[in-house]
Amino acid sequence: MDSEALKKYSALHPKPAGLTLQYGTAGFRTKAEQLDHIMFRMGLLAVLRSKAVVSTIGIMVTASHNPEEDNGVKLVDPLGEMLHPSWEEYATQLANAEERELQKIVTEICQKAAVNQHKDASVFIGRDTRPSSEKLSQSVIDGISVLGGQYHDYGLVTTPQLHYMVCCRNTQGQYGKATLEGYYEKLSKAFMELIKQSPSSGESQRHLKIDCANGIGALKLSEMEPYFPKEVLIHLYNDGTKEKLNHLCGADFVKVHQKPPRGLDMKPNERCCSFDGDADRIVYYYKDATGHFHLIDGDKIATLISIFLKDLLAKVGQTLKMAVVQTAYANGSSTRYLEETLKVPVHCVKTGVKHLHHKAQEFDVGVYFEANGHGTVLFSKAAETKIRQLAKEAKDDEKREAAKVLENVIDLINQTVGDAVSDMLVIEAILALKGLTVQQWDAVYTDLPNRLLKVQVADRRVIDTTDAERRAVTPPGLQEKIDALVKKYKLSRAFVRPSGTEDVVRIYAEADTQENADALAHEVSLAVYHLAGGKGAPPQP
Repeated sequence: MDSEALKKYSALHPKPAGLTLQYGTAGFRTKAEQLDHIMFRMGLLAVLRSKAVVSTIGIMVTASHNPEEDNGVKLVDPLGEMLHPSWEEYATQLANAEERELQKIVTEICQKAAVNQHKDASVFIGRDTRPSSEKLSQSVIDGISVLGGQYHDYGLVTTPQLHYMVCCRNTQGQYGKATLEGYYEKLSKAFMELIKQSPSSGESQRHLKIDCANGIGALKLSEMEPYFPKEVLIHLYNDGTKEKLNHLCGADFVKVHQKPPRGLDMKPNERCCSFDGDADRIVYYYKDATGHFHLIDGDKIATLISIFLKDLLAKVGQTLKMAVVQTAYANGSSTRYLEETLKVPVHCVKTGVKHLHHKAQEFDVGVYFEANGHGTVLFSKAAETKIRQLAKEAKDDEKREAAKVLENVIDLINQTVGDAVSDMLVIEAILALKGLTVQQWDAVYTDLPNRLLKVQVADRRVIDTTDAERRAVTPPGLQEKIDALVKKYKLSRAFVRPSGTEDVVRIYAEADTQENADALAHEVSLAVYHLAGGKGAPPQP
C-alpha cells in the first residue's frame, strides 16, 4: 500500500470535524455535502472487501426515498446481497477515523479480516439521479484507485440493477449477463414467456400508470420499454423532468400518507403503482368508483405472489417447502389470511431487509416483503435445480407446464434484492394469468385499520425489545401497560420499537376500527412518553 498516495488523496477528501456516522441497513445516509470523505473511504473499503473475498464488490451511491438534498452509499457483497455485518463495523470505523489514523485503521482491517494485499480488487459502481451523485461517485473512484483497485462505472442505474450486475459477474454469468441489456433481456424474455399463457392475451392491452418518484426508475423503464411486448402499456409519471426527487411522490410517500402522489391523475379503478427513488420498493393502489383511495402494500403483494406460487408448487407435486417472512409491521389480516386460509407458514423477524432475506434463505421458496413494498422471492439452489429439471423432463403435462411457469418466475424475479421493476413485472404477469382486476386482488382480505406514531425520547436505548420486536423488555412496566391497553379493543395488537437512526420510539397499533386503532396508538404513545423518558409536550390525540 502506498501510504504517501493515501495521505495525499485523503487530504483532498477531508472529514468535517466532529461528524460521526453509523453504517446501518441503508448504508450511510445524510446531507450530501457531508459525504465526500465517506465516499472516498468506502472506495478504500470496497477494495479491501474485494481482496478479502476475491470477488467483485458493488458500491451504490443513493439515498433511496430520502429528500433530494441527501445522499448515501451502500456496499454490495459478491452474490448481490447486503454487506456482511462484520464489515459494517469496519465501514463505521473507517468513516469516523481522523485523517492521521486512516492508514492505521486500513492496516488493522487488513489484519482482522485477513485481507491478502497482493490479490486484485474489482469494484462495480452505480449511482442514482441526485444532483450530488456524480461528484460523489468520483470520490468513490479516487478511493478505489489509490489502493490500486480496478473499477467499472455503470453510471446511472437502479440499486437492484447494480446488485444484479455484481451477482452476474461473480457467478461467471450463470445469473445473467452483467450489462443493462442483459438485465432487460433476461426480465423481458421471462415476462413474455409467462404472459403467453394468459387467458386475456387477446383482449385489451394492459394499462399501468407508474409514479417514478422523479427518480432513476423513469430513466430505466423508458430504456426497457422497447423490450416489452405490445400488450403492456406503461405510462410514466413523475419522470424527473420537472419536479424534485421523492417530493410528494414515490412509494414511501404513498405508503406513509395513504394517498396518491402528486402529478398522477387517477381515474376510478385504474391500476397504478409507485416506485421509490432508487427503484427497490413498489406499492400499488387505485381509486374506487366512489373516489375512495385503496393502497395495496407489500403485505398484499406477498400474498398475491404466495397464492400464485402455492398453486404451482402443488401442481409440480414436489415436497418443496414454501414460507412467507414478515416483520411486526405486517398487517394482522395478511398474517391471518396466509396462515389460516392459504395454510402457508409465516415467520416474523426484526425490521430490516437483511433479517428478512436471511430468514427467507432457510426455505425452498421464501417470499419476503416489508409492508413498505421492499421484497422479493428466494429459491434454494436445490429447488431451482428440481424445477428446471421438471420443466424439461416431467412426463405429466400439467406438472411440466407448472414447472415451466415456475422456471420463468425464477428468471423474472431479482433474487438478490427487492426490485421495483422486476416485482412489477411479476405482479403484472400474475394478474394477467389469473385474470384478476386490481379490485379483486385488493379484496383477497381486508386490512385491519392501523396507525403509526412516533414519540421523541431523550435516549432511544432505554427501549429494548424481544420476540422480533413485538414485545418490550425495558423499561420495566411498559409491556404490561401495553398488554392492558390492547385488551380494551377488538382484534387489536400494538408494539413499540426504537428507531435505528434517531431518538424516537416508533409505535404501531391496529384494531377493528380506525377510531380504535387511533385511540390505542395514542394511549400506547402516552405510556412510552411517561415510562421511557419522553421529550417535549406529551403526545396529543
